[in-house]
Amino acid sequence: MKLTEAPTLRLVLAISLDGRLAPAAGGAAQLGGTGDRRALEEALAWADGALIGAGTLRAHRTTCLIRDGERQAQRVQDGRPPQPVALVVSRQQSFPSEWPFFRQPLQRWLLTPPVATPVPSGFDQRLTLGQSWQETLRSLAKAGLQRVLLLGGAQLCGSLLAEDVVDELQLTLTPKLLGGSHHWLPTGPKGLPDLLTEPGAWCLERCDRLEADEVLLHYCRQR
Repeated sequence: MKLTEAPTLRLVLAISLDGRLAPAAGGAAQLGGTGDRRALEEALAWADGALIGAGTLRAHRTTCLIRDGERQAQRVQDGRPPQPVALVVSRQQSFPSEWPFFRQPLQRWLLTPPVATPVPSGFDQRLTLGQSWQETLRSLAKAGLQRVLLLGGAQLCGSLLAEDVVDELQLTLTPKLLGGSHHWLPTGPKGLPDLLTEPGAWCLERCDRLEADEVLLHYCRQR
């Protein structure tokens, strides 16, 4: 059962028809079009925080922002900051200060294994990764984050799904076949829990046709 004191966790990704996040050559990829961007901003406006892995931050050197002024204003009216908190999951303690990420108008929190050093420059605070994702998510809830997006990458998505703590999947299918090894979930012999494959494990909440023949799928975990 999902622990009630943990935040709701929604995975949000744009992927190719063959389940890739990036072309075979790798690197930063922007697969989604204008419809996907609108759906992404809807999700960002819903969220209190957005999780990204260190590899994703290295690839893009930025995180996703709400660009729409009305959405920002509504968040402020609701007593929330204009942007959700950026939550960077990393074993390393610092990143190049010249990255645009450190000039983006949002709070930056770093989630790392236990360390005794001060909060690294460029981050507003640091939280300690727990022994499990359930423990870590509970610490995010205690810090005031009740709704959290998961924006990648594949290893981070895989580790959270492996513990069955992802509550919602928001996937935009883009009409591309990319090939290569950059799946949206890591491949390997271990796989994911059998619970995630059972009939009724996921319930379709939304299916929208977007611009440029993209399709938005929104599933909720049934526990």
